Amino acid sequence: MTLIDPSSWQALTAEPDGLSESPFWHPREQRLYWVDIPGRRIARVAVQGLQAQGAVEYWPLSQEPGCIAPVQGGGLVMALRDGIYLAREWGGELQLLAAAPYDTTRLRFNDGKCDAQGRFWAGSLYEPKDQALGVLYMLDGQGLHVMMDGVVTANGLAWSPDGRTAYWADTAAHQVRAFDVDLATGQVSSSCVFHQMTPKPAGWTWGDDSLYGGRPDGAAVDSEGCYWSAQYEGQRLLRLSPTGEVLAEVTTPVPCPTMPCFGGADLKTLFITTSRQGRSAQELAQYPDAGCVFATRVTVAGLPVNVYRG
Repeated sequence: MTLIDPSSWQALTAEPDGLSESPFWHPREQRLYWVDIPGRRIARVAVQGLQAQGAVEYWPLSQEPGCIAPVQGGGLVMALRDGIYLAREWGGELQLLAAAPYDTTRLRFNDGKCDAQGRFWAGSLYEPKDQALGVLYMLDGQGLHVMMDGVVTANGLAWSPDGRTAYWADTAAHQVRAFDVDLATGQVSSSCVFHQMTPKPAGWTWGDDSLYGGRPDGAAVDSEGCYWSAQYEGQRLLRLSPTGEVLAEVTTPVPCPTMPCFGGADLKTLFITTSRQGRSAQELAQYPDAGCVFATRVTVAGLPVNVYRG
């Protein structure tokens, strides 16, 4: 199945972020939202077709935002380094919902989003990256709960269309896991390896002749239940079947895609955030748009964004 013409990607932003992440499409506002983690800011822009409408708006923060999600009735929920916060309006006052239950000098919140029941999930990243101390947390009306652990970098969180399967990646392990989900409680069980990517060859750097397909970063699920995984350093997205089979590989316009999401009126516009943080001068000279947000059209619709309900 031909899903994307690789030449059809359009850059939505002219100013690159250091590391853009956590995109979501706001259907009521017809805007795309995302975060720039090292830039310590949230961004949004109105989009029509594959074009930005007007300038990108930025909301500067005092800490790195790992992920964001829309709130029922308006506003944003966001996981910052030291906790999860609620803002009732763009640029508004931040209300602490839950303090980070870890050492903020070594860990920070990373990838996350809401489930269909309105609970907010966010995983942590262990910055020294030499131990699997990352944890996936879930915030509901009763507080913050540990759901899964044992990863270096929590990433790739997504759910099947019926919400009964959760996907979660450990970027460092080049692995995506799948879990059964209890819809009422959010509790997960029956962990299995959903898809294992090939690890990076020892000593590999960008530009080497040896092949490397990248490692799993952020993800999204489409209306057919397929899991789209951004392959950081692999310059591609993988579309995996509900059983973990590779159905398609989609080339991205820059080497380090970080997360896809679906949007537009028909949810057939695919957006990707990307990174330029820590990339070599050689790579950035070849890919000056690294760190920008891109869009293209796909043939299979995605799922609408889930909102936080507290």
